[in-house]
Amino acid sequence: MEHDYDITLTVNGTKVSRRVPARQHLVDFLREDLELTGSHAGCEHGVCGACTVRVNGEIVRGCLMLAVQANGCRVDTIEGLSDSKELSKLQTAFHEHNALQCGFCTPGMLMAAQDLVLKNKKISREEIRTQLSGNFCRCTGYQAIVDAIEEVINGKG
Repeated sequence: MEHDYDITLTVNGTKVSRRVPARQHLVDFLREDLELTGSHAGCEHGVCGACTVRVNGEIVRGCLMLAVQANGCRVDTIEGLSDSKELSKLQTAFHEHNALQCGFCTPGMLMAAQDLVLKNKKISREEIRTQLSGNFCRCTGYQAIVDAIEEVINGKG
C-alpha cells in the first residue's frame, strides 16, 4: 500500500508545500508538480547526470533522491540558478564555445560546472573532466564543454 506524505521545502528561494507519494523521485516532483522541467529524467539510474540539482548546497541526482527526502531542504534547479544570474558566466562561455548542441545534457552539465566554480580554485582540464564524468553528452565530445568551464574557472579563453 502506497502512502502519501506532506513535505515542505524551499525551491529556488520559494517555500513549497505539497503532498507527495512516498516513491516519487525529486526530479519527477520538480518536473510534474512544480513544472520545473529544466532538469531532465534521462537514465533514471543516476548515471547520466541529466537530472542534477542542488540540495542544501550539494549537487545530487534528482532521479535517485525521493521527494520526501528533500523535506526541509533547500533545492536549487537550473531555472533558479539561471534566473538569479548565478550561471551567467558559464552560460555565456558554453554559448561562445559551442558547448551545447541538442541541449539535453546542458542543465546537468551547468549544475556540475557551477559546483566547480563555487569551489573557487584553479583546476586542470583533467580535474574538470573528472568532475563531469558523471554527466553524459552524446553530441559535443566534451572538448568544448571543458574549454568553456576552463575559461570560467581559470580565466583562459
